[in-house]
Amino acid sequence: MQKRPFYILVMLLTIASLVGCTVSTPTAAPTKAPDVAAPTTAAAVAPTTAPAPSGAKSDKVAVSLGWQENESGQRFTQGYEAAFKELGWDYTISNANYDPKLQSEQIDAFIKLNPKALFVTCSDPVGITAAVNRAIDAGISVFTSDCFLAGAKAITMNASNNFGMGYYTMEYIAKKIGGKGTVGMVGLPNNETWNLREIGARTVLKNYPDIKVVYWPYDSTGAVTPRQGIEQMMTANPKGTLQAIWSAWDGAAMEGALAAKEAGREDEIIFTGIDGGERAFEQIQTGGAFKLSMAQSIYWMSYMDAMWAKEYLDGGKMIPRFVVAPVYAVDKAVLDAVPSGVKASDYDIPGMPLKLNWTPVL
Repeated sequence: MQKRPFYILVMLLTIASLVGCTVSTPTAAPTKAPDVAAPTTAAAVAPTTAPAPSGAKSDKVAVSLGWQENESGQRFTQGYEAAFKELGWDYTISNANYDPKLQSEQIDAFIKLNPKALFVTCSDPVGITAAVNRAIDAGISVFTSDCFLAGAKAITMNASNNFGMGYYTMEYIAKKIGGKGTVGMVGLPNNETWNLREIGARTVLKNYPDIKVVYWPYDSTGAVTPRQGIEQMMTANPKGTLQAIWSAWDGAAMEGALAAKEAGREDEIIFTGIDGGERAFEQIQTGGAFKLSMAQSIYWMSYMDAMWAKEYLDGGKMIPRFVVAPVYAVDKAVLDAVPSGVKASDYDIPGMPLKLNWTPVL
């Protein structure tokens, strides 16, 4: 049922909140997986007409964040803010909290503001494509981070190789367990980008017919947490029958590794994850069951997106259409080798990989 009065109220409040230079205040990183909205089609969030820009082009830039509540969302924010400060740009930021319908409404509000550039991280690439196209049709230059919008002509899109990250971590597991046994998979099928990780992992398994898979998809309702899902997986596969658990994101790997330790199975089950960052690195370095994270260059993506926008707005020609952001394979050995005085979690700031002596694997 369409709640028209509520929708209008939300839009008015959203537009009012964006008139000044406002920045959402990041919250502390959650202890559980993000509250990810169910998949949403572009048609489901597309109004029949595009909102018109309000007058002359604004001197501000706008950022539409798909989420900001966890470590990765805050890292994207830091990258954008660092670039904007360096460039001297005034900006405004909105946060959709993983809701593609809300993000589409926020993008429509930005269209009315008519910023000189719009930066987007995607709550759901399919669900927000129509809104992004409305911005492009309104003459706004759009730049995306951490997603590829197949149906949109953004100026620059940059993202990690999600298929490759899933492939790499499952290949790591397969070799560690000798190509046979039972592997748990904690999937994140809630949007196209994250689901690519699982597709990559399952592609590897075609080479290993002696590996059996038990599967748990992330429950976006929150009725079952990732830790509970993994605990159920371990209960159904008692000691000696479950060799590894592949996770589509680090949060599940971290929670699962703690559950394995509590169950006395820390030395039995290998956990891998995807994302990187300070919390994941700290847990990996303890030497527990969480063995490997594919560390995405999150700060780098947003920072460089702003720099490419600067090049484009200045009339330059060195603007990439699509960029695959660097990804690093981080295990305990890599973290133990970090030079004194260098912070490993700063790996995605331009210039830091040289100080760490890290080389991307994807």
